[in-house]
Amino acid sequence: MVEELVAAGVTLVSAGVVYAAAAARVVKQYERGVVFRLGKLRPQVRGPGFTLIVPGVDKLRKVNMQIVTMPVPAQEGITRDNVTVRVDAVVYFKVTSPADAVVRVEDYRFAVAQMAQTSLRSIIGKSELDDLLSNREQLNQGLELMIDSPAVEWGVTIDRVDIKDVSLPETMKRSMARQAEADRERRARVINADAELQASKKLAEAAHQMADAPAALQLRLLQTVMAVAAEKNSTLVLPIPVELLRFLEKGAQRGAGSGERSAVGSSSVEGEVPPLEPRLESDPEGSILRQE
Repeated sequence: MVEELVAAGVTLVSAGVVYAAAAARVVKQYERGVVFRLGKLRPQVRGPGFTLIVPGVDKLRKVNMQIVTMPVPAQEGITRDNVTVRVDAVVYFKVTSPADAVVRVEDYRFAVAQMAQTSLRSIIGKSELDDLLSNREQLNQGLELMIDSPAVEWGVTIDRVDIKDVSLPETMKRSMARQAEADRERRARVINADAELQASKKLAEAAHQMADAPAALQLRLLQTVMAVAAEKNSTLVLPIPVELLRFLEKGAQRGAGSGERSAVGSSSVEGEVPPLEPRLESDPEGSILRQE
């Protein structure tokens, strides 16, 4: 009799252990548990930690609440300006309602992936090439709204959508390179023309200043002669303005007169012959100055 009681107790304990092992469940911190009892959804969602279900009656399904990073395969499409491109993106989403993610859609990950691909192709067809290359932030927001609208009914919230890369045909790449080169050349020509305009304005101001002061023009010409003479040329032919020629002739005549007077005085005293002074001659046109 005692042996039968001991055996029955052992059997009950073993059955209890087996039942507890079958009923015990552990839900992780980033998960939530959705319980179905005889196929019917229980209203209470099990939180993280240790929980018990009825074996054979309840079925616990765990749902990951972390943000999921899902790459969208490259989609090929034709833009609004008839350019064939391939665009790939990445979607960041998370489950906000575990019950809806399990009940309302068969596989919420697959559903989000398909919705992202169709929305990406739709965005390509509605956009121009320049928008895909430069206005990605705006396109990302539009793509996020297109995916988020149906995903809300599935208990999923789209956190962010980013377009990763836009692949262009080789012919289009060469055309864009030529366009960029032409644009840079145009800007270089505009800059050069602007520099020439500013230089011409400064030269015009300098010309007006020299017109008011002819001596400044003569000094500038002499500076030019000195700069050219520094190149160690043996012969220098330079057109001379008539005003400068007359100015130099007058100076030469005054120097010659003073030289003759000093030469006569010295010869009368010492009996020496006065030295020859340099003579300036001009051609019939008055444009060439030559020293002998």
